[in-house]
Amino acid sequence: MFPAVARVTPSIVAELHALLGPDAVTTAPEDLERYGADETEDLVFPPEAVVRPGSVEEVQAVLRLATRERLPVTPRAAGTGLSGGCLPVRGGLSLSLERMNRILELDLENLVAVVEPCVITETLQRAVEAEGLFYPPDPASRGSCTLGGNVAECAGGPRALKYGVTKDYVLGLEAVLPDGRLIRTGGKLLKNVTGYNLTQLLVGSEGTLAVITKIILKLLPLPSLSRTLLIPFPTLESAAGTVAAIFQARVVPCACEFMERAAVVAAARHLGRNPPHATAEAVLLLEVDGNDEGTLQAEALKIGEVALGRGALDVFLAETSEHRRDLWALRRAMGEAAKKLSVYKEEDTVVPRARLPELIRGVKEICARHGLTSICYGHAGDGNLHVNLLRMDLPERAWEEVLPRAIRAIFTHTVALGGSLSGEHGIGWVQKEFLPIALGPVEIDLMRALKRAFDPLGLLNPGKIFPDA
Repeated sequence: MFPAVARVTPSIVAELHALLGPDAVTTAPEDLERYGADETEDLVFPPEAVVRPGSVEEVQAVLRLATRERLPVTPRAAGTGLSGGCLPVRGGLSLSLERMNRILELDLENLVAVVEPCVITETLQRAVEAEGLFYPPDPASRGSCTLGGNVAECAGGPRALKYGVTKDYVLGLEAVLPDGRLIRTGGKLLKNVTGYNLTQLLVGSEGTLAVITKIILKLLPLPSLSRTLLIPFPTLESAAGTVAAIFQARVVPCACEFMERAAVVAAARHLGRNPPHATAEAVLLLEVDGNDEGTLQAEALKIGEVALGRGALDVFLAETSEHRRDLWALRRAMGEAAKKLSVYKEEDTVVPRARLPELIRGVKEICARHGLTSICYGHAGDGNLHVNLLRMDLPERAWEEVLPRAIRAIFTHTVALGGSLSGEHGIGWVQKEFLPIALGPVEIDLMRALKRAFDPLGLLNPGKIFPDA
């Protein structure tokens, strides 16, 4: 979709100043550069102006002006995305929601939180934990990513294995349509089949259908106990193959993370530590949680027995909360550690969990065939493997030529295993040309029709998700 769009003129900037106040609008080059990037490799698409509304009414005013003037608008939260979802690829306005960052309500009777979109995920988690409650979704960037961004991308994280992803906690939304109209979906309801489920349509829509301004989230009672295990394996496939066996033994961990040796070494170096069990080709990081000490001990023991029976080199139980934090810090550092090694490209493949060994084997074979280095880690318990492709010492021209072919081969292999292109990062800008590998023309046409129904002028976050015509 390539809408015919206008440019941001000085008179439009003056009108934006009048609507939002001078401190909420900027055209300074350094600001445009900053708001033109996210965590997606080294891409930069500067907008023509940045607006920072502080209320739903101001969001509506901006979108009405943009519709009148035919200006592209790209919503933005914290800019921690990994698919280019908030890059203003058609210029226009970057609509940052950073000022809308309040926890509006903690409803302790209904176990519900009501928040604005730019509340940091970890901020909400700490606030509800102080009340003995629990918000499980925990992306690796939870200390910097926002709940609005999580909703837009349907973010996951390690605990998705037992507790589900962001969509499983969104009960209702307030959102502004591209023409400035306000809609409210869902509510503080655990059951609601009144009409189409617009709430879940907006979750994961990557800012292409509406601008989310308020979120109603389900909370759970906080588990009082947890146990964390690190299990090294001699091969990548023995580690990946153990995951399904743990479930077959009737144990459901709250997290089960896969990390190959190169990822562990890179993260340990990034944190200034020695890697745990550096001779292992891969490790699993698992956690069980609950409220009964005996049950947790039995589950941890069963996991250890299963792993050793599948060839694990050892089983380590985190003895202290500090040791547990260190292990999780290692896992959460892997993305940043991979970036330090080389120019890179990260893919977010997902397959049925029992086919994870085949996915890993195929990725390694494809990379070897194309002369690429790869580092793999991810959420083994739900089949979500992050594949980091590294340029290393490959000449730039060779990298640019071979990379698209390798990515296409990896995605084709993933889909052949019953998988898809993204488990939690989204399609955004960087994966859109590969969408037809996973979806047929009927599905893509139906999605385009939904986009037109919400955004007939194609002004909201244009250039995302769908392949260029």
